[in-house]
Amino acid sequence: MKVVVTGGSGFVGSHLCEALLRRGDTVWCLDNFCTGDPENVARLRANPHFRLVRADVTSTLDIPGPVDVVAHLASPASPPDYHRLPLETLAVGGRGTENALRLAQRRGARFVLASTSEVYGDPEIHPQPEGYWGNVNPVGPRSVYDEAKRYAEAMAMAYRRSLGVDVGIVRIFNTYGPRMRPYDGRVVSTFVRQALAGSPLTVHGDGSQTRSFCYVDDLVRGITAMIDHRGLDGPVNLGNPAERSVRELAELVLTITGSRSGIEYRPLPVDDPTRRRPVITRAREQLGWEPLVPVDVGLRRTAAWFTALARPKPESAPRQPAADPRSLHPQTAEA
Repeated sequence: MKVVVTGGSGFVGSHLCEALLRRGDTVWCLDNFCTGDPENVARLRANPHFRLVRADVTSTLDIPGPVDVVAHLASPASPPDYHRLPLETLAVGGRGTENALRLAQRRGARFVLASTSEVYGDPEIHPQPEGYWGNVNPVGPRSVYDEAKRYAEAMAMAYRRSLGVDVGIVRIFNTYGPRMRPYDGRVVSTFVRQALAGSPLTVHGDGSQTRSFCYVDDLVRGITAMIDHRGLDGPVNLGNPAERSVRELAELVLTITGSRSGIEYRPLPVDDPTRRRPVITRAREQLGWEPLVPVDVGLRRTAAWFTALARPKPESAPRQPAADPRSLHPQTAEA
């Protein structure tokens, strides 16, 4: 198939592009690099079935030729990013989602929206099934991301009901793995970076708040299953139901890395969810999907990647330079 992946040079997007190419699809990777990194897909550029396009999805999208799938992953996704880019986050959830939907409508393509567990807010129902409508503060500091994704879901379903677009929605829970940015503000990348540097691990609140951590390879299997399951609209939760507290995660990272760092407690951010765990019955029954990588295994792989990232590259084996966005394919995906 020909698959357009918006946000394709980001953490999850780059893994999705790689998985699609591995199975023989043609991939158009669109990104404006506000949080994505062209280095994440640098080695894919030698593949004749891969095209990297610098594009802002809040502009009108126009990809030449037929398109089979539009996978819409574009959005800042970590608190530091969407706090730094609040208007851009709202724009990509609104105009960006509609532009991607219009592309899917014009080409008769399957449209898959990467939504988030943040639509559940600070949940009053635990664990969270897809039928739960959530408990979101619409004017709080996290609302630019939460409400952008809720609006994107509403937009996608309106296009399905009114215009017949083949829409599928996945709600992604906490995901981790190689290619996370060391300073992206996510808890796994923060803990691993701090542990490897010998710095205290910063736990917000008392650490009793819980999360469910899914390794990125497992998540990508779920997204590709949703891409292939035409006619299934969802939403479908994709996450690991093995819930653990943030304090337990910190202790596990210290054990895996062998770090002697301590734990430093800081105030809890506003509207930080107290509990987060997916019900994945739909994913199991409708997609045949469930996570397979245990958290300790995934954390070891992630720590190994961070260690290699910090290691100086030998001069005899120069690091492949990151793609200069100005040198990318001249197609800007703007009409």
